[in-house]
Amino acid sequence: MQKNQSSNPTRHCYVSKPVDRNGVITWTEEENAIWHHLITRQLHCVQGKACDEYLAGLAELDLPRDHIPQLKEINRVLLDTTGWQCVAVPALISFDHFFSLLARKQFPVATFIRTKADIDYLQEPDFFHEVFGHCAMLTNPYFAQFTHFYGKLGVKATHEERVYLARLYWFTVEFGLLNQNGKYQVYGGGILSSPQETHYATASTIPQRVAFDPIEVMRTPYRIDILQPKYFVLESMEQLYQVTNQDIFGLVAEAQRKGLRAAIFT
Repeated sequence: MQKNQSSNPTRHCYVSKPVDRNGVITWTEEENAIWHHLITRQLHCVQGKACDEYLAGLAELDLPRDHIPQLKEINRVLLDTTGWQCVAVPALISFDHFFSLLARKQFPVATFIRTKADIDYLQEPDFFHEVFGHCAMLTNPYFAQFTHFYGKLGVKATHEERVYLARLYWFTVEFGLLNQNGKYQVYGGGILSSPQETHYATASTIPQRVAFDPIEVMRTPYRIDILQPKYFVLESMEQLYQVTNQDIFGLVAEAQRKGLRAAIFT
């Protein structure tokens, strides 16, 4: 889910567009123009800041600049690389639905795109955020396997355990950093789809950047409507994959016993 620094008080009420029997979504000229603006701006922003795995996936997807791609075009690439597929969903879905989709290697994509009024900030994850922010990383085997594993965890988890698992997703899939090429580089979709957070996460001296530790991740509170004050940094994408070999529910229990860290935001 994309987040930015401050909320827009005049939010649009979004509804996902239908997918016809041929798997096609009909986008308007204005919506295609918004996609063009967003992808052109963000392609410039991520250069030198996105991780190698993301850029390789982006090249595989070969997303169009002048119009919004169809999910079936993206799915051909994902199926060939890691066996994943994108699935059209309403603007918001339940946690049960979300976890069950990931457990089946299906990534939920809301089929709407933000309006001009929300061009810089949107609480709901729109088509641009999901496709540009996440789909390129789903071509990477390590990232794809972790996401699949996470979905299966969520299906089994209790409500209380899901609260801790949500932090694991937030600080990896959405706001994860990688120590690569001698600098901080991005693999989290919440950063990659936001120009402000892309610069802030990689270049600003304000946020904390600490080594990835799953227990610490699950003990760390976050807010969805601010630039993140803290990021967890992987040494490689393989390190994220190695999480799938750990007893995550045991780590959740340990995080519960230790309790939450004090928030470092207002």
